Amino acid sequence: MKKHVVRIVGGDYRRTPIPVVDATGLRPTPDRVRETLFNWLHHLWGGDFSQKRVLDLFAGTGALGFEAASRGVAHVQMVENNPAAVAALRTLRSRLDAQSVRIHAGSALTVLDRANDTPFDLVMLDPPFDCGWLERLWDKMPSVLVPGGLLYIESEAAAHPPAQFDILRQSRAGHVHFQLLRFAALQKTVNNPEIEIKRVTTGSRESAPLSTPFNNSESA
Repeated sequence: MKKHVVRIVGGDYRRTPIPVVDATGLRPTPDRVRETLFNWLHHLWGGDFSQKRVLDLFAGTGALGFEAASRGVAHVQMVENNPAAVAALRTLRSRLDAQSVRIHAGSALTVLDRANDTPFDLVMLDPPFDCGWLERLWDKMPSVLVPGGLLYIESEAAAHPPAQFDILRQSRAGHVHFQLLRFAALQKTVNNPEIEIKRVTTGSRESAPLSTPFNNSESA
C-alpha cells in the first residue's frame, strides 16, 4: 500500500514530501489549508519571515513547522510526544538540513510550564480533536506570545477565544475550522511587566528580541 504523504507547499523546501506516520490522533494539516494560512501570514508580516520565532505545539508530521521553516523563519520549536512521529520529524529535519528547527520530545503542557522569557511571534495549535485541549491552553498562551503575537488554531468547531485575543482570519475546510488570532492584551503581562500593551492593528508588529530556545528542548 502506498504510504500517505503531504507536501510542503511553499518556500525553500517546496514540494518536499512529508511521510504521515501511523499514530493515533495524528491529522496533518491539508496542503490547501497551509497555503491559506501562510498567505495570511505573508500579508500580516509584509512578506518578512526572517526574524520570526514559531512554536508548533502539537507538531505531528511537522507539516506546519516545516512550512514555517521553508519560508525562512529564524526559529521553529516543534513539540511532539509520539515516539514514531518524533523520529520521523528528526529524520526529515536532517534530510532538509533545517537548522532553524528544534524538536522537543514530550508533553505540550510540560513545555508551556517550563517556558522561559523567550516568547514567540506565532504559536500553532493543532491538537487532537474532542479532547478539550483549547480549554486547557488558553490561559497559558499569553506567557509564550510576544505582544501582538499570532495564534493559529485548528479545531473541530469554531473557537471562542478569551477577550485578549482578536480573530483576524477564519475559514473552514470540511470538518476542520481554522482561525488566526492576535494576542492584543490590554493589560501588563509576565513578559512585559513595565509596558502597557496597546491593541495592535493589522499590519503592525511589536516583538521581543531573539534569544535562545527552551532549556533542554532538544535531545541528540
